[in-house]
Amino acid sequence: MRPPSLLIYGANGYTGELTARLAAEQGMQPIVAGRNEAQVAAVAARYGLPYRVAALDDPAGLDALLQDIAVVLHCAGPFVYTATPMVNACLRNRVHYLDITGEISVFEALAGRDNEARQAGILLLPGAGFDVVPSDCLAMHLSQRLPTATRLLLAIRGIGRISRGTTLTALEGIRRGQSGMVRKQGKLISTLPAWKERLVDFGNGPRATVTVPWGDVFTAYYSTGIPDIEVYMSLSPAVVQSMKLSRHWSWLFQLPGVFHWLQDRIRSGTPGATDAERANGKSLLWGRVEDDAGNAAEARLRTPEGYTFTALASLQIARNVLSGHFTAGYQTPASAYGADWILALPGVQRIEQ
Repeated sequence: MRPPSLLIYGANGYTGELTARLAAEQGMQPIVAGRNEAQVAAVAARYGLPYRVAALDDPAGLDALLQDIAVVLHCAGPFVYTATPMVNACLRNRVHYLDITGEISVFEALAGRDNEARQAGILLLPGAGFDVVPSDCLAMHLSQRLPTATRLLLAIRGIGRISRGTTLTALEGIRRGQSGMVRKQGKLISTLPAWKERLVDFGNGPRATVTVPWGDVFTAYYSTGIPDIEVYMSLSPAVVQSMKLSRHWSWLFQLPGVFHWLQDRIRSGTPGATDAERANGKSLLWGRVEDDAGNAAEARLRTPEGYTFTALASLQIARNVLSGHFTAGYQTPASAYGADWILALPGVQRIEQ
């Protein structure tokens, strides 16, 4: 009998292909899949992997796609559009679902399907990559150091180039008005873009950061129960200025002509960082928790470049599930596997403060 299989959907995209390549190098032999047969077949041929084809708007095709599959690793975004049809298919066919989203609305939607997943006996774990594995694990680690914490601050600095897919997802978020988000007293609160600024020391002196609607605004509350959460990111002055200008000009992105022109410009660019650029990149994270009595704890985390880390982390989670190490229902990376499991991934280091 064939052992339980992993299917990587969206394997013809930048992150999907990188993940499929690493899986093949690790001897996992996943099935690669997507909706574009020529592109998916080319990926399969490059790495000696089997492939399947189905569109997300074809429920019968997705059911056929998932035959004898144990775990789906969904890599085709923007997940605000693509997650629901794949999750529906996974629930129908009792297949575990992982994805690499960082979109708060997706985390919220999948958490709302916890009971369905429990009844089906499957795991729903979105955010199995750089969004939000390292920050989620750092948040849980800090909450364990200070169990009385009522405030969590996280900050991220990525050194490397972002992919077309990530840029398109960010553009979609702006168009949908998802410009800023924090959590206050347990509730999600919309904010202006770059709402707050903070100097953060990632290990080489203070750097300017601004608030961003990172997935931990949702997931860290689920993982830790901390009611007040803000996430910051170190960005170039030009990007920060653009974020602030978008407070007044966001209506431009609602115009179909402008939005589609920007999409076309992004799609005509390079897919993402080269292997050499990823090898030279890295990601730095900082976290701090505070309680109402004035106590605090801080820590830093260093990981490989974000897309490399996404491939490493998502495949490790897939291996965990394939080996039977999972709890059915909606989970975050840290609620599923704890604060420390990522320390075994290559290139990951946590520094206490």
